[in-house]
Amino acid sequence: MDKHRIVPHDDWLLARKRFHAAEKAFTRARDDLSRQRRELPWERVEKDYIFEGAAGKESLAQLFAGRHQLIVYHFMFDPSWEAGCPHCSFWADNFNGIDVHLAHRDVTFLAISRASYAKLSAYRERMGWSFKWVSSFGSDFNYDYGVSFTPGQIEAGESIHNYGTQQPFGPETVGISVFYMDKFKKGDVFHTYSTYSRGVDMLNGAYHYLDLTPKGRDEAGYGAKPQAWVRRHDEYEASDVKDN
Repeated sequence: MDKHRIVPHDDWLLARKRFHAAEKAFTRARDDLSRQRRELPWERVEKDYIFEGAAGKESLAQLFAGRHQLIVYHFMFDPSWEAGCPHCSFWADNFNGIDVHLAHRDVTFLAISRASYAKLSAYRERMGWSFKWVSSFGSDFNYDYGVSFTPGQIEAGESIHNYGTQQPFGPETVGISVFYMDKFKKGDVFHTYSTYSRGVDMLNGAYHYLDLTPKGRDEAGYGAKPQAWVRRHDEYEASDVKDN
């Protein structure tokens, strides 16, 4: 960083204006990609999934809470674990407070994990989160939407993740799925979109703030595990700070 180019203000402003044009082109391209996403075909949800949360047992349709659109964050929390994934916890630190805004755009937002609701509730209290979180334990939901894998699938190399582009590294992986309910007709539920891996980047506001800084995400030194620095927010130590 100490060798970075330093220029007079006029030169800085010229470079910034040139980059501004690239940023605007990216924004327009992103808007067009979002339009194309909205135009993708849907598939009808054929199974009757049951979840457990603070309100007891709920169907997928009931999770919509009277709205037409549902966004699910697939939070990695295996039933055998005593705490949620630290990386998903990093993402979840960005969720508090957004649900009320999404609700006013006809969207219900929540997290779903395979761990028991008792574990989810205790961990949510520990982390100080307020968003809704339900358990899919005992159902095929996580398996059907590509975020959980059986030991047999992993051992045989038959598990398919991120539309066949990679093998999962364990029994749980992250993702986001979106659903629509046509309650004014038959009440059918449709799966409209799912994304995995780097596709969840857009849900992490902290990463986007880091992208604005001179050092960026500063993860190059972590090799094949760039997020190795991440801790649950109550587990960081002063010695974890990277200040070089």
